[in-house]
Amino acid sequence: MGDVLPFRKPAVKKKGLCQHGFHKWQVCKEQRFDVKQGRLMTVLRCQRCGLEKVEAR
Repeated sequence: MGDVLPFRKPAVKKKGLCQHGFHKWQVCKEQRFDVKQGRLMTVLRCQRCGLEKVEAR
């Protein structure tokens, strides 16, 4: 009888609209002020994939 090989789980890929650049941005209210630049910053986080981007106000 042959050896039984264990299967690996496939890697998790980004699915849906985020991989094509259509993120669902939501304002993250934990961080509002950037100390280094000394101005008000808005942190946006994608609800689907968790990517973050920062906008200066």
